[in-house]
Amino acid sequence: MSHTTELNQRLELLRIGSPEARDQLIEHSCERLKKLTRKMLKKFPKVRRWSDTDDVLQVAMMRLHRALLVVKPATPSDFYGLAAVQIRRELIDLARHYYGAEGLGANHKSDSGLILASEQNEPEEPASLDAWTRFHEAVGALPDELRQVVDLVWYEGVSQPEAATLIGVSLATLKRRWAESRLRLGEVILELESG
Repeated sequence: MSHTTELNQRLELLRIGSPEARDQLIEHSCERLKKLTRKMLKKFPKVRRWSDTDDVLQVAMMRLHRALLVVKPATPSDFYGLAAVQIRRELIDLARHYYGAEGLGANHKSDSGLILASEQNEPEEPASLDAWTRFHEAVGALPDELRQVVDLVWYEGVSQPEAATLIGVSLATLKRRWAESRLRLGEVILELESG
């Protein structure tokens, strides 16, 4: 049985109110969520100095567990989008905690600079921690159809054809949404750098 088929079955159990469904969803997806956390943490090099993947994953999974009390994702894509939001929120909170005015890391020099966009299809990345935080908040504020594409393609590293299948749209539609997302996020980054 494929990962997606099993995930769909567990999502159905969650929708009909199975008390074990939340735990099963998280347990079934733990390795994929760990990879997603590791990838997203790389985008927060200053946070990585103070927290590792397992630390971030643990708190994000607690957030996801609580979110699943309220939200019943209809598809695997919706579930991973919800998980990505929880991980993103935890990373933003950690960035604020460590590098806010009274943060532990605010007065420490960190050698780890930002990782530059290495692929042509990635948005240009912000140049400061504050800009990173606002960038990730901007991703969260995108319309659902655009944020879903960014969550899958950029945060999770899913190929565009696979993302199109997960969302249930044509590859051309997915590419159009990806291009629109990149344009909107590029505008946010330009504002941050000029402001």
